[in-house]
Amino acid sequence: MTNRDLLLRTAIAGVFAAGMTLGSGAMAQDKKDMEKCWGVAKAGQNDCGSNKTAHSCAGQSKKDYDTNDFKVVKTGTCVQMGGSLKQGEAGRMAKDKKA
Repeated sequence: MTNRDLLLRTAIAGVFAAGMTLGSGAMAQDKKDMEKCWGVAKAGQNDCGSNKTAHSCAGQSKKDYDTNDFKVVKTGTCVQMGGSLKQGEAGRMAKDKKA
């Protein structure tokens, strides 16, 4: 392997490493702009749930708009979409389903 090949491989590896570092920083920023929105997930489409729901993993909800299951949404949009920022408290979607 020549010095030129070694230099080229090192440069390419550096570009990939920089891209991975920037990508993880962007994900951390995205998470900061998100919030848990309770009672908006359809069955099997939740991001997670509480101990009260008999499961603790994404995609395991058994009923639509369960107030103990949440979806992660952009900060400030939960109540607008009919959810609640408090676990167990019915938002508009859950209330409409009962009516």
